[in-house]
Amino acid sequence: MLPDVLKALLDLALTPAFTALGSPISWLELVAFVLALWMVVCNMRVQVLAWPLALTSSLLYFVLFWSGKLYGEASLQLLFAGLALWGWWQWLRGRTADGHTLHVRTLSWRGRWLALGLTLAAWPLLGLFLQHRTDSPLPYWDALPTVASMTGQWLLGRKYQENWPVWVLVNLVSVALFAFKGYWLTVVLYAVFVPMSVAGWRAWQRQRGTAVPA
Repeated sequence: MLPDVLKALLDLALTPAFTALGSPISWLELVAFVLALWMVVCNMRVQVLAWPLALTSSLLYFVLFWSGKLYGEASLQLLFAGLALWGWWQWLRGRTADGHTLHVRTLSWRGRWLALGLTLAAWPLLGLFLQHRTDSPLPYWDALPTVASMTGQWLLGRKYQENWPVWVLVNLVSVALFAFKGYWLTVVLYAVFVPMSVAGWRAWQRQRGTAVPA
């Protein structure tokens, strides 16, 4: 009985709310779109409400992307959901290495190169996995925003300012990826995310003030 109810709810959620550029926009995508926009605004303002919004929108996007066979992006949403719980805790109870409460700060140059190196190393590995183990139509394009988003989410959770340029890259690649799949409302969302990420970068710069690299 329960699987039938869940299937009925899923079918309802995937029902088109309207059509854009010849592609149906489901109610699921529409709700996820609104929550994701609200989440980024909260991130820009360093408001902890961003994390429950991230948790909810990630779960909704998991369902959407899995149904569209974007397995890398779908799996990323589950990881995002877990990281949202972790980030929520970090912003409420997290501490820096010297025991202070988390504040907006920057990575050292060593930390930046380490984050970049790990991201570039993980990208082809995930792409290879998606190519041979799934029917993803764009395994390496699917893999790039997936691994970069993991980096960005960790940086965001620890309040490192460098999360914003990472999101600029993720959003630009995601625009092309979702356009290929016809998720036009999500294309608009990620296109809007690009200038929002730049604005967030500047807002965090102002908030950081004279904080030293950590």
